Formats: sequence, C-alpha cells, structure tokens
Amino acid sequence: MGHVRIRQHVNPLSSSFTAPVQVPEWKEVFRDSTLPLMVDIGCGTNPRPATILFLLPLLPHLCLYVYKALLLTNISLPGSGRFLIWLAKNSVEPRNYLGLEIRQKLVQRHSLVKELGLENIYFLFANVSVSFDQLVSSYPGSLKLVSILCPDPHFKQRHHKRRVVQAPLVDSISKNLSLGGQVLLQSDVLEVASDMRDQFDAYSDVLEHVDHIDSNVLCDAEGWLLHNPMGIRTEREIHAELEGARIYRRMYQKTKQPS
Repeated sequence: MGHVRIRQHVNPLSSSFTAPVQVPEWKEVFRDSTLPLMVDIGCGTNPRPATILFLLPLLPHLCLYVYKALLLTNISLPGSGRFLIWLAKNSVEPRNYLGLEIRQKLVQRHSLVKELGLENIYFLFANVSVSFDQLVSSYPGSLKLVSILCPDPHFKQRHHKRRVVQAPLVDSISKNLSLGGQVLLQSDVLEVASDMRDQFDAYSDVLEHVDHIDSNVLCDAEGWLLHNPMGIRTEREIHAELEGARIYRRMYQKTKQPS
C-alpha cells in the first residue's frame, strides 16, 4: 500500500464539508446489519504512512523500542483505520465497526479490509458535525460504543470551533447511544482532553463516568483512566508515549435516556 500524502488538519466548517453524507444501505455494507455497532470518529488519524501488515496483531504489545527502531528506518506501523480493523478482526463479541473520517484519501484505503475478508467493518468519508446523527439513527442495530481518539487539537483559540467534540455531537451521541453503551475519549493533549471531558460531563444526568458505576475501574486524582480499556493502542498512542507524552482518557456509560 503506497504512501498517500494526507493533509493533517482539516477545517470541518469549510463549505466543502457541509453537505450531509448519503446514508449507506446498511444491509449491503455489513453482513449482519442488526449487530451492535461501534463508531470510531476520526478513524484515519495517523502521522505516518502504513506499510507493514504483519505487525497488525502485535499492536497491543508492541515494544516502544521496536517502534522507535522502525521509525528510525523510516518504516511505519499500521494506522489509517487499522486500529478499527484489528478490533473487527479479533473481537470475541459479534459487532459491526464503522469508521468515520473527514480526510477522504484515508477512507479510500479499503484494500486491507478486502484482503482480510472482513464483513463487519466499513469506512465512510463524513463530517460528523453534519452527518453523525443521520448515520447512527438510521442504523438497524444498537449503538454500543463511540470512540474519539486523539482528535485534531486545533490549538489556536480561534480554531477551537473546528474541534470535533462540540455540543451538537455530544447531544447526538447521548441520544442515540443504547442504554449501557459507552463513549471513550482519548488525547495526548491535556487541554483537548479536558475540553472533551467538560463537554461530556455536562451530560452527567445521562452519561456517567465508568468509575462511578464500577469501583474496579481505576482513575487518578483528576479522574483520568489509568488503563486503556480497549486492550490495543493506536499508532498515535504508541508514538506519543515514545515521545514521553501522557495519554488522557475518559470513558462514559449511558445509564438512562435523555428526558
């Protein structure tokens, strides 16, 4: 799979991204469109091209020193949706996986899905600020998990409105998530993670943080999860930890329907 030049930061408010996406025929997209659904928002976030497929099963345990050696030799780890592909390939619980990405070039990489013969995963070019609600509300099965992992930080104050986690998206997630469904937030930028946390904490009457539900879930004094609940690290996560950065995580669970 060759290198594709990807623009790292995209303005979702641009007129070219304001048209709602066409809802796919779910029964044609998934082998069983009634299975519970996981949606990964920003599934293509990846600072480097992806070329080594045989490392895919090793991602949960990949040593940082091995990763560093690969970087030094200009060889890249699986990314661009491969986190979701790994879950789709190795999940014990029957589930469908939908990756939503605003960078169209990343969504076009379907060859790995075909090579692996997976019929429970689909990637879609979409601006979630515009299309999330109509997509998930049209899905025949239940929405069980939404992940937002290391989204574009848009550091400048005037660009904060471009961040993916905004009130309308949080509202749509809280409305469409099934009871017991969960939301995983993750960033290696504290300010971004805190911003996402504040947005979801505002829905505490519907979405409770998991440590309030399960006393076995461990958090630090600031309420950040101490462990990755997914059992697999994204490439961005591995790279950030290699650089000495910390990963900030929150996970919410829907405990009742919005009033």
